[in-house]
Amino acid sequence: MTSTTVPARIQLAGRTVQLAWLREHSTQAAPLFTRARSETGHAWCLCRSPALRLVIRCTRAGRYHLAGWPGEGEHHHPHCPFHKLGPGLSGRDRYSTQAIREMDDGVLIRLNTPLTSNLTQPTTHNTTPQETDDEAGTRRSVGLLGLLHWLWEQARLNTWHPQTEPLTWRTCHTRLRRQLRETTINGLHTDDAIYVIPPFTPTTADANTAALNTFRQRLGSHGGTERRALVLGQIREVTPTPYGVAYRMAHQRTPLYARTVLHTRATRSYRHALGKTATGHGATRIALFVVERSPNGHLIATDLAAMLTTRTFIPADSSHEVVMADALAAHHRTFVKPLRYDTADTVLPDFVLTDVTPTAYVEVYGIHGQDAYERRKTEKQALYQRRGAQLIEWDVSQPLPHLALPSR
Repeated sequence: MTSTTVPARIQLAGRTVQLAWLREHSTQAAPLFTRARSETGHAWCLCRSPALRLVIRCTRAGRYHLAGWPGEGEHHHPHCPFHKLGPGLSGRDRYSTQAIREMDDGVLIRLNTPLTSNLTQPTTHNTTPQETDDEAGTRRSVGLLGLLHWLWEQARLNTWHPQTEPLTWRTCHTRLRRQLRETTINGLHTDDAIYVIPPFTPTTADANTAALNTFRQRLGSHGGTERRALVLGQIREVTPTPYGVAYRMAHQRTPLYARTVLHTRATRSYRHALGKTATGHGATRIALFVVERSPNGHLIATDLAAMLTTRTFIPADSSHEVVMADALAAHHRTFVKPLRYDTADTVLPDFVLTDVTPTAYVEVYGIHGQDAYERRKTEKQALYQRRGAQLIEWDVSQPLPHLALPSR
């Protein structure tokens, strides 16, 4: 768990406990959860006064966990695990409840990529990729990038606090797995739907290999059903092969293979993450793959979404944003990187500073001479002016602006 100066405190059935204790001792805390659900119907987060409500969920396996109360995320302290940006600051707003549905026992994700197909009826899938937007423009299914951004946002991996320990892949893996425990993707349990590459250590190498083999065995043909799944991890390097490329992943010896046409298309779609400058400034590349098992047991990527991040896994839309994110961290700022999910036309700030009231915004201008980019820039500036919001702007052809808090 990420350490902070004030650990998150939760009130359940009149008893105050640390959130870390609840997460580590969920079975022992089950009577508290049960009593709170029957007496008040919710828990309380004590990051603010008055306290804020929290949803109590229980998975089908009987495991309890907490979630932010709908519509109240922005009222939590910026440093609270349940803090969320307000409306209009996340691509999540563009999805209908058909795409992401929050239930008492967890979250149901409708991914627009089929993960199973009936071999006797090849056209029948467990989802309908063609159904993307409804008449109101909201999306009725989630794309690969949308799912990757949703996971990052739910795990608060797009948030930085100066009193936070630098994120490692171990931290990312823990938070992502915690979120996935309460998530169902296209009706599939987490273990059948997605494999998050675990952090490597010499003592866990054998266990990691066994887990990957178990996951691989679930793929392919089983009882008339063809199964694919998702792999989430950090790309270390991309090397050519006789048939395409091999994605060599951090913390895992087994590569993922793909044909050249997929890698070429992915590089165009995610040029900042997969382009030649991606690893500059210490940046990393996170990818979510759709994989299937070849006849000889290799993991073959059939689709992917990629995301550029800082070395501490804060997402960035360009190498310039990597520089800005690192500079904000160096100046001890608290900030959130808004994520656009699958929507390219959503107007979002590059960063939101949550250590000032009202929140302030950061914009990085890295392109010159493109009409569409200049229109978007003007549109954003007008929006901030109407809101009366503080705006920090950086034209990358100029030195970085002043970023420190006034008190500093």
